[in-house]
Amino acid sequence: MSVQQRRQRLILRRLRDRGSARLTDLARELGVSAVTLRRDVEHLAEQGLLTRTHGGVTLPSDLDRPAAETPSLTIGMVVPTAHYYYPAMIKGAQEQAAQAGARLVLGISHYSDAEDRAQVRQLVDDGIDGLLLTPSRHPDESHAEWLAGLPVPTVLVERRAELAGPASTLDAVASDHAHGAYLAARHLAGLGHRGLALVANASPTLPGIRAGLSAAAAALGLEAPAEIVIDRERPEEAVAGVLRLVRDGGVTGLLVHNDEDAISLVRRLNAAGVHLPGEMSLVAYDDEVAAFCSPSLTAVAPPKEEVGRCAVDLLVTRLTGLARRPGAAGRHVALLPELRVRESTASISL
Repeated sequence: MSVQQRRQRLILRRLRDRGSARLTDLARELGVSAVTLRRDVEHLAEQGLLTRTHGGVTLPSDLDRPAAETPSLTIGMVVPTAHYYYPAMIKGAQEQAAQAGARLVLGISHYSDAEDRAQVRQLVDDGIDGLLLTPSRHPDESHAEWLAGLPVPTVLVERRAELAGPASTLDAVASDHAHGAYLAARHLAGLGHRGLALVANASPTLPGIRAGLSAAAAALGLEAPAEIVIDRERPEEAVAGVLRLVRDGGVTGLLVHNDEDAISLVRRLNAAGVHLPGEMSLVAYDDEVAAFCSPSLTAVAPPKEEVGRCAVDLLVTRLTGLARRPGAAGRHVALLPELRVRESTASISL
């Protein structure tokens, strides 16, 4: 399917949603020149699929054909899991794809590099028009040849498109996790907490959170935060480390990634006699299940649904012709998380 065909099908989808449209609006939404749009409109009008009006287009009064006559774009989406964190992102992508008249097809890689590639290969073989890609880890040099050889337009989702990195030329959209960590640090510092620590599992999100928390501490005049990386095989070591920081290291504010680890940590600390928010305040990161802890956890909430929606918008724009325009710029979009304050944070008791 050519770019022109995809664009014309999207024009008809827009008309089916609205009944009529102005040419200037369609050109802006599709990211094409007025000349390109007029050519598409003339072609569709010759086929009797739309009617030209002064400055716009409308559906013929007798046009009520089934959607099968104007097949939608097919968008492939590969994510590491369909459980924690990603369901909201998938939901946002699916809703935005439907609004654009596109079909979303999902592949799950289970945090496996080999499966990332296998899922993409299968989707391409199945005839997708474009790809939303969340690799199992942040792209490095081992991804360079693979990413450069992707045969369909691709948007990188919730992964860093680092300067000069293998994904740097791809369109990309991600939560600004450094900003999320800054929000947590600012909240804790505003409550009087001067000693902060990061407790986190090793994940693609960790580098951004770490960088944001360190930068926030420096900007807020706090000491460099301590850090404990959770070992899944020995979680008790993380608990022991947090106890040492709270009792001997002057730490009274924790940022914990992710929600599940935060809830487990709260239970273990409570059993050890450390209670929230009396001795310590805690901010969870992700806000998937943080509200269901006791006490409910203040949490940083990345804009997961909006990431999915924005990724679809970027891809549909590419698929409908913007990338073919001379000098068309790619986009690296960072969306800001928000802080949701609950019971696990309070002013420090002096």
